[in-house]
Amino acid sequence: MVEKLKEKLWAFIVHNNPDLMLNLQEEYSVTKYLEEKVNGIIPMIEALLAEGKPQYVIEELCLSAMTAELKPSKFLYIRSVIEEEFPDDFKRLQEDGVLTYEVVNLIEACQDAFEAFGFSEETQDDRHLRYAIIAQVHDYLL
Repeated sequence: MVEKLKEKLWAFIVHNNPDLMLNLQEEYSVTKYLEEKVNGIIPMIEALLAEGKPQYVIEELCLSAMTAELKPSKFLYIRSVIEEEFPDDFKRLQEDGVLTYEVVNLIEACQDAFEAFGFSEETQDDRHLRYAIIAQVHDYLL
């Protein structure tokens, strides 16, 4: 189960947080990160096993716990802003094969806005945050 949780966590990171993926790969710390996250939920696994929960339920609950701090995804947020507000640029970046790279760069460029609005699941729908991100993306794409 531990290996399966590592695989699921890595798949989540690759899809939702490529910025983290790239940082972990750059620092050669993918294995260490995954092991630390999974080891941190071992007590939860043991408790759920003791309760007789099915494996798929345990995996989902554990994955949810391990990814809580990674949500919402700044990567997916910025990607959707580009796709919706700058469709021509989105298509160009996608066709050039640099969309992921540029969105990762934009996460850093938008960091002040994310911090100012306290980006979270509660604030991700704040229209002022969206306007701030749109302005940053616009400036970046010029």
